Amino acid sequence: MKQTLSLTLVYIAVFGALSQPVIASDDQAIEIIEVYAQKRAQSLDEVSIAVTPISGANISRSAVKDTTELGAFVTNMKISQNAAEGTPPAINIRGVGLLDYNTANTSPVAMYVDGASVGSANNQLVNFFDIEQVEILKGPQGTLFGRNSTGGAVLIRSKRPDAGTYGEVKVGIGSDDRQKVQGFYNASINNESALRFAVNHVKYDYTSYNLHPTAPEAHMEQSDLRLSYFAQWDELSVYLKANYSHWSGIVQPVGNIGVKNPNTGAVCTPNEAMTGRCVDNFGFNDGSDDFWAVNVNNDSPHHSIGKGWTAEVEYQLNDKAQLVWINAFSRLDREHAFNCDGSPVNTCEGNLGLKAELLNNEVRYQSEYANGYLTSGIFQLEERLYQDNYNDILRDLRGTVNGANSVTFFYDNIIRNKVLAIFAQYEWQWRTDTTVTFGLRYSDESVDYDSVARINAVVDPSDLNGAMLPFYDLDGDNDDSGWSGRFALNHQLDKNKLLYYSFANGTKSGGYNGGLLSSAEQAKQADYGTESLNAHEIGAKLTFSDSRVRLNSALFYYDYQDQQVFMNQPSETPGVVPLQLLENVGASKIYGAESDLYYDINKHIDVQVGLGYIPHAEFEEFVDPVGVSLTDNRLPFTSKFNVNAQVSFAQYIEFGTLTTTLGVDYQSEYYFDQLQNDYAKQDGYALWRFNSLLDMGQWQANIWAKNLFDKEYSNLKFDLRNFLGMLQDFKGEGRRVGLDIRYRF
Repeated sequence: MKQTLSLTLVYIAVFGALSQPVIASDDQAIEIIEVYAQKRAQSLDEVSIAVTPISGANISRSAVKDTTELGAFVTNMKISQNAAEGTPPAINIRGVGLLDYNTANTSPVAMYVDGASVGSANNQLVNFFDIEQVEILKGPQGTLFGRNSTGGAVLIRSKRPDAGTYGEVKVGIGSDDRQKVQGFYNASINNESALRFAVNHVKYDYTSYNLHPTAPEAHMEQSDLRLSYFAQWDELSVYLKANYSHWSGIVQPVGNIGVKNPNTGAVCTPNEAMTGRCVDNFGFNDGSDDFWAVNVNNDSPHHSIGKGWTAEVEYQLNDKAQLVWINAFSRLDREHAFNCDGSPVNTCEGNLGLKAELLNNEVRYQSEYANGYLTSGIFQLEERLYQDNYNDILRDLRGTVNGANSVTFFYDNIIRNKVLAIFAQYEWQWRTDTTVTFGLRYSDESVDYDSVARINAVVDPSDLNGAMLPFYDLDGDNDDSGWSGRFALNHQLDKNKLLYYSFANGTKSGGYNGGLLSSAEQAKQADYGTESLNAHEIGAKLTFSDSRVRLNSALFYYDYQDQQVFMNQPSETPGVVPLQLLENVGASKIYGAESDLYYDINKHIDVQVGLGYIPHAEFEEFVDPVGVSLTDNRLPFTSKFNVNAQVSFAQYIEFGTLTTTLGVDYQSEYYFDQLQNDYAKQDGYALWRFNSLLDMGQWQANIWAKNLFDKEYSNLKFDLRNFLGMLQDFKGEGRRVGLDIRYRF
């Protein structure tokens, strides 16, 4: 146990150093990075997958709060809070993603926390504290990580208990009334085992502020706890983790972008609408030139509780082979109120109620042979989603001549997902410098759903409270099974220089779109089929230890079939709720390139630069269910150009080491929906970040800033022009600055 725990300490120390500038001698070689992209620790230079590792130290010093901020460090990746914090985040890698706030859906980018799948997109909003490393895997990961990893996978690894008794406390303050307390305590029990307790508490207001005189201040308060245990005996190791989270607050208020000229009633151009001077169908705009200001009756509470466990048991069969069992359970209870008209009136209000339960198991056999390495296993998952949603439409128009469409939709769904899969991957050492990888997975999946909806409408003009009426009641299933696989050819130029070709196939299963369905016919058509993606990739991973340079580059081509795309489709009838569909759109083609350079210039300065380029990400020939052609439209949420970079400068001072970092993430323009219209578009923008960290050993102080120049941008613009004459504007995060003080003991 002492040797194992000592190795763990060395491992953590190496990864902690990855995000720190080189301050050793000028002839120091560049560090070796280990990743778990193939479910075992390997050097990054050995893996024929485009992987971006982000160390826990880099996450901490950059004040990264949760998974929605990871895109700033990764080429050709974009993550946002989607509709608002607390709704499922939108993750997009190389043009593959799902932009949908619906709590019933699953992202095509899988997420694993400490080796266990998190299931649907509801569980992909993860707060970061006491983190060892995050890995972003690009391209289909269907062989080892299964269905619903068409676009890639995000692997999050918490710090595990290790040898020694020690701890850390971090406190922070910042703009927008930000307050933070984090910490951990690690304690050895004996020579074979240790415990670790980690806590995170953060409280803050949003950078968007509300001009409405009676609306409460939007804010969020989040608490997270994690208790873990690790033990190592001769042949057996056990890792146990229990976690708990509690969130409460008032959700970030949505903005209102009107599209009508207040003087003439004519439709404003997109440029005119974005000035904030146009109005919605009711003559409203927020009356302010400040981008961050809104005027909304936003008494919209959010409350969620998450809890669960993870267990990993590893049994060493012999020096070359082991069995691994991972078992995990999680439950999420959430109530998320929203205001979708972005105004002081009651024309669009609602709530997303959810209970999600997830159980998954994986048993793996892994073995090293004279000429290769085998990873094989069985995976099982069961997930149940209980939705309790409503959307109150045109409440203030009840009893008026314009109130014919005033109705409250109550839509409750029970969706049950079951998955059983077997998989195997063999890495064959064909020659001393060449490895061939073969992988195959068979998945059997079933989705059962019960969908019950009611409406409240005025049937008696003297009673504006309305009457509850049945709307639709249906059940069904969507079963699917299929194969996914992988072939890769690795050629090692030398120990730290790899050239590779990879072909990978991935699928995302069909399901039932349990969002707002405004007609019984739409509800009957709400199930959707499987999508698949065939990906070709050529890459190079070149580490030049003598010059302290690492260069990772890739070219990729995707053939995307039956792609699932969320469509916010305007109704053909003006003033009626838009259709919200999840449809298989036929075929899409995506191709592009990316390159990441890491250069430790000298003992004081290191530079990281990532360049992403996706010139083509378009639908092939396709006409949507209401007759609108999407042919040659660019895929939503997909920038053509992406640049991320950071430079760090470290110097010794009298009482410690001062490391200053300046970073930037640039995204060129992209569209928020499939219609590729200039109203629902985000112009190109750059978000700068800064931090200056003084490390005095036991004490550490870190000044940080995000969105340093207060750039105005949106996470989502949801098109409601044909319904309310406006777009919902879910604003991004403005400038935040803070100071964190850490004490180690």
